[in-house]
Amino acid sequence: MYTILVTNDDGYEAKGVLALRRVLSEIEDVKVVVVAPANEKSACGHSLTLTRPLRFISVDDDFYKLDDGTPTDCIYLALSTMFEDSKPDLVVSGINRGSNMGEDITYSGTAAGAMEGVLHDIPSIAISQVMDFTEPDGDFSLAMRTIKELVIKIKEGDFPLPKREFLNINIPPDVNEAQIKITYAGYRHYANDSHLHRNPRGEEYHWLGLHPLNFSPRGVQEGMSDFEAISQGYISITPIMLDLTAYKSMQTLQGWIDG
Repeated sequence: MYTILVTNDDGYEAKGVLALRRVLSEIEDVKVVVVAPANEKSACGHSLTLTRPLRFISVDDDFYKLDDGTPTDCIYLALSTMFEDSKPDLVVSGINRGSNMGEDITYSGTAAGAMEGVLHDIPSIAISQVMDFTEPDGDFSLAMRTIKELVIKIKEGDFPLPKREFLNINIPPDVNEAQIKITYAGYRHYANDSHLHRNPRGEEYHWLGLHPLNFSPRGVQEGMSDFEAISQGYISITPIMLDLTAYKSMQTLQGWIDG
């Protein structure tokens, strides 16, 4: 039996993770185990909970929520408790509501679920559906078909990346069919979007807002960025590595130290 461990960062009740569970369960000889956060943990990054206890709560057969846990907690604890004897064959994190492109990958709890998987030498995928956040639900049908086809390809063959690298998939909005482009992570433009309010007692609080998907090319000679692919209606698949070393700057840094 081929076993897939699923998590997300939108919470165990999110439409995306329920759609992911349903479509992966359609694949022959596949067992899907879901361990998802009890609450939304968007933009929590690759964080572990170290200051309070965590508790699994059964939701359904092979479906658990982790009380106030992060996606990283979900994978970490599932592997140490539910998979002590044998690891799952694959980790899939998603389907996220919203994009995870460019440097947003460092914020993403969805990407973090896949990061934790590859840290334990398990092939891993993060998948996100780009959408307008004013939409109440969103359409995950193309994302479902895409992940099903890719998982079947992996199951029947092999995972295309070496250790400590994962697939980061973004699905374009408002299309029923799309070709796949292999992309690099684009250069995201950021701004400070926070809103100051006061509660009934006059105390100030801040609410972080949303940023538009503004980007620019990185100057890479070949290929297309994830932002460009999505803007042109392609499915973006980016291979992500966990090694953050800036190798091209090592010699420059050594010269600066020596000088």
